[in-house]
Amino acid sequence: MTNSKRKNASFILKSFVGLFLMVFGLDAFAEPPDFTDLTDAVDFSTVITALMTIMGALAGVYIVNRGGNMILGKIGGRR
Repeated sequence: MTNSKRKNASFILKSFVGLFLMVFGLDAFAEPPDFTDLTDAVDFSTVITALMTIMGALAGVYIVNRGGNMILGKIGGRR
């Protein structure tokens, strides 16, 4: 197989995988998760709990950002 045919086959495979994920992955985003059982048990009236909630949210943003950069780096060929 020549290099151009290999690139075309890779592009077609990636296109089909992307199309498959777009079509069948939509159900995962149909309804947001329900966290009422978790949040009802926590008393948010204290300062310590509020600070821990904010730090947890910031840690979540950092983790999502770092993971996204790793995935985009693998797709784009960066290390």
